[in-house]
Amino acid sequence: MVKLGFVSAILPDLALHEVAAFAAANAYDCVELMCWPKGKAERRYAGVTHVDVVGFTADDARRVNETMKKAGVAISGLGYYPNPLTPDPAEARVYVEHIRHVIQAAKLLGVGVVNSFVGRDWTKSVDDNWPRFLETWRPLIKFAEDQGVKIGIENCPMAFTKDEWPGGKNLMTSPRIWRRAFEDIPSPNFGLNFDPSHFIWQRMNYLKPLREFRDRMFHVHAKDVRLDQGRLNDVGIMAVPNDFHTPKLPGLGDVNWSRFFSVLTDTGYDGPVCVEVEDRAYEGSLEKRKASLTQSARYLRQFMP
Repeated sequence: MVKLGFVSAILPDLALHEVAAFAAANAYDCVELMCWPKGKAERRYAGVTHVDVVGFTADDARRVNETMKKAGVAISGLGYYPNPLTPDPAEARVYVEHIRHVIQAAKLLGVGVVNSFVGRDWTKSVDDNWPRFLETWRPLIKFAEDQGVKIGIENCPMAFTKDEWPGGKNLMTSPRIWRRAFEDIPSPNFGLNFDPSHFIWQRMNYLKPLREFRDRMFHVHAKDVRLDQGRLNDVGIMAVPNDFHTPKLPGLGDVNWSRFFSVLTDTGYDGPVCVEVEDRAYEGSLEKRKASLTQSARYLRQFMP
C-alpha cells in the first residue's frame, strides 16, 4: 500500500519530535528526514537538519527511532541534495563524504533509502560530465550496496537560478540519461526518487517512466507546478525555467494526480509518496507551511486507500 509522507525541509523551525507529532496529527504515514550538515543553508529548502548524521551512533539511531515510533510515523528515507560533481574538487569531496555519513546513518536507523542528486558541472555537456559521474558514483553506490541501503536520485534539473544555468546541477533528469546511468552502474541499489512536476515544465510525459522504470522507483515526491503558457510564449523554452513555471501544492498545478496514482499503483509501487512544498504562496509563516501540508494530505488522500 502506498504510504503518504512529506519532506521535512518545509519545517526547519521544528525539532524532530515536533515534526513527527505534526505528521501523526495530520494522518501522514511517514516523513523524509533532511540530513544537511549543520550550518548556513546553501539555497532554499537546503541546510535543514532533522537528523545530524556526522558522528551518528547506534544510540543516536535508537533515540531517533524511538521518537518516530512514539508518534506512530515511519521514516520514508533520509534526504541530502548537494552537487557532488561541482567543478571545485575540494567542495565536491565534502559533499561525497557527507553522503557517506547519510548512508551510514540510514543503515543504523534501518532506513532503506537515501535520496540525493548525482550533481553536475553545469558548464559542461552530459557526455563531458560522464567520466566524473562514474568516478564519483560507482564507489558511492557500491558503498550503499554494502550497507544494504538504496540510493534514490531525484530527477530535478536544478537549473532555476543564474548560477545553475545553463546545464543545471543534477545530471539524472531524463529517461535517456537514466538508461545510460543504470547500464553503466547496474546495481539494484541505484534508482530514482521520482518527482513528476519536473517533467511538466520540461514538456515531458510524466506517466511513461512509471512503467519503464518500475523496478527503479525507490521513492516519490508529490510536488506540482503550474506551467504558464503565456509567459513561455513570450520568453521561450531556452529561458530560465522560473520565468515560465511556478511550483505549487499538489492539486494546484498541472499534474493529473488521479492519472498519476492510477498508473503508479498499476506498476505495483507500494512505497512512500512524500509531499514536497515549494509553493511561495504558503511560505509566509510556520502556520501557513503547516497548512500547506494539511491541505496537501487532504487532497492526495482521495487517491489512496
